[in-house]
Amino acid sequence: MFRVLFVLFIIIPIIEISVLMQVGELLGMWPTIGIVILSAWIGAKYVRQQGLATLQSVQAKMAQGEMPSSEIVTGLMLLVAGVLLVTPGFVTDILGLSLLIPSVRQVIAASVQKHIKVNPHVTGNSAGASFHTGNTYENEDFSHTPNPDNKVIPQHHSETIEGEYTRKE
Repeated sequence: MFRVLFVLFIIIPIIEISVLMQVGELLGMWPTIGIVILSAWIGAKYVRQQGLATLQSVQAKMAQGEMPSSEIVTGLMLLVAGVLLVTPGFVTDILGLSLLIPSVRQVIAASVQKHIKVNPHVTGNSAGASFHTGNTYENEDFSHTPNPDNKVIPQHHSETIEGEYTRKE
């Protein structure tokens, strides 16, 4: 955790300052400031637009009783993109703008979703998800136990963190 904080608060600002100084030396102060402000404005506009579309997609999937895991990951990436775009600097702007590209987000979302397992046996206005940090089927016991609804639910005996939520209106 210390390394992550060190990179976020020490290394990235040093890189940003050096890049800003080099671009400012090349283009001048006002064009550099203008580019930083313009990229933040354009980025915020697209983050808002794509964020609203993602929110609508989440609501549609939730209304159908599906777990919107890809939309949640996309929403989180759009949040990170917004923070990166509002942070002044060219390096963070490039990273933020790259997260606005749907194909880049899909690649990142696919790698994140490998660690998310949706529990399809939860019914109604609730959904469950399990987060694994290794092989999904490692140390699994596939014996089945019936529940009161006469549905068969596999019993898992691995180190899995499971959670459920219920939507209340």
